[in-house]
Amino acid sequence: MTIPDDAPLRSPTHRGRRGRHAILPLLILLVGAATPSPETIHSRGNPILSDGRFYSTDPAPLVDGDTLWILAGRDEAPDGVNDFIMNEWQLLSTDDPASGRWQHHPAIARPETVFAWAEPGRAYAGQMVKGRDGRFYLYAPVLQRESQSQAKDRFAIGVAVADRPTGPWRDAHPAGPIISQETPVANDIQNIDPTVLIDDDGRIYIYWGTFGRLRAMELAADMVTPKGPEHIVTGATGFFEAPWLMKRRGTYYLLYAANNAGPDSPCTPTLYHACQAYASAPSPLGPWTYRGVILRPVSSTTSHAGAVEFKGRWYLAYHTADAKGGGHFRRSVALDPMTWDDSVSPAAIRPVQPTKAPGPPPRPTRNIAPSASAAASNVPVPVQYWLAALNDGVVRANPLPPDMWSNWTKQNPATAWIEYRWPHPVTLNASRIRFFADHPAGSDEGIAPPAAWHLEYWDKRWRRIVGTYHTGVDGFQEIRFRPVTTRHLRGVLDAAGTKDRHAGLAVEEWEALTPNAKISP
Repeated sequence: MTIPDDAPLRSPTHRGRRGRHAILPLLILLVGAATPSPETIHSRGNPILSDGRFYSTDPAPLVDGDTLWILAGRDEAPDGVNDFIMNEWQLLSTDDPASGRWQHHPAIARPETVFAWAEPGRAYAGQMVKGRDGRFYLYAPVLQRESQSQAKDRFAIGVAVADRPTGPWRDAHPAGPIISQETPVANDIQNIDPTVLIDDDGRIYIYWGTFGRLRAMELAADMVTPKGPEHIVTGATGFFEAPWLMKRRGTYYLLYAANNAGPDSPCTPTLYHACQAYASAPSPLGPWTYRGVILRPVSSTTSHAGAVEFKGRWYLAYHTADAKGGGHFRRSVALDPMTWDDSVSPAAIRPVQPTKAPGPPPRPTRNIAPSASAAASNVPVPVQYWLAALNDGVVRANPLPPDMWSNWTKQNPATAWIEYRWPHPVTLNASRIRFFADHPAGSDEGIAPPAAWHLEYWDKRWRRIVGTYHTGVDGFQEIRFRPVTTRHLRGVLDAAGTKDRHAGLAVEEWEALTPNAKISP
């Protein structure tokens, strides 16, 4: 994810910002914290944990006998905090995904209680595999303590081992991480998101990486010792992060989060979002050939997935922001069937259709903006923003760029417009708009509140709606007017600034209100 250095909005602390430091008693480091008892969950659908008590993220499925396990991190960021606050790993398990019966195993491991060389927090995406010795191995990206590393980026991959998926887990390589910027050979990437495959011949392969840089290596039979050279992986078009390595019928598949963004991208229209793409190869180390997209962007900006065959059916585990109180940093695991097209060679993965548990019936509303198509004067919109955010019905406490429309560039125009277009005439008598700004009113740089704005509707020509227009950014600004019937509503925004230099404009949400509330179709 490449964000311009001079972008007016701060990028999320997406990988690499130091976590909170804590000094834990030596006793905890030696014996580990007690694991809470599992809880039976009766899920009505996706996400599996939906009530907001526990958020779950970065799913890594594993089949052991008659049980499907999903290893997940835990998001603990308060609402409105744009940071990955992740202190522990947890598990979900079931013997029948269709039944909705799951066991939730919270807090199975924490970085500092498993790895003496790791800092607390930053329990990022790991994977659990069952070794040929019958034990379970957890490949975990954690942050090395400052006293343990002089690397520029202290993220490293450690390996823990346990007799059961639920632990207790202990460090399988107490000497330190098996992969870092200092070992086994120097590298300058952020070493996170490991995925491991034990091949049919017993050889073991690990892939890892983020920010568009993917690495691969073979491991020795002990599951921890690097063997052979480190490979720079190519061929995975749009790769951003979250690799998942697997094999089916002699072909190797690599699933990954891609964010090759653009208005015509098959993956994502916005830079911050990601899709799930995949590549195939004839051998575990490639060469890889891009094959397509299997999961479009979901409600969270990040996308992380893993696929597994269980009792004759394939499933894709991924995460969304769809749980109660969910968000980009409060994600939750979902699971849906994944199918194959064996009429082609190599077999193709068909696009996965994400599902969601049924919610309460919709309430009557006066806002009919969601039934309109949106347009703007600056199409194509810069890829860090998203035109569809105008009428998606979502307002966040601390929005990221794709949660809004904006026209910010290095050189901003004095005026811009946004527009709703309905397929049939609609009657409106009010509108509400929520502006965003990261600079104060009157600024000629960054994003500032508009100096002025007004509404127009189309009736053989654009006709201005008379009223009092407010430009604050402290919530929705509402304008009421006599009813008008039209198929087009336009907001015309005058930018703050001077004759030659203007701030950008941004809108988080724009509502178009009818006189009478009704259930939206």
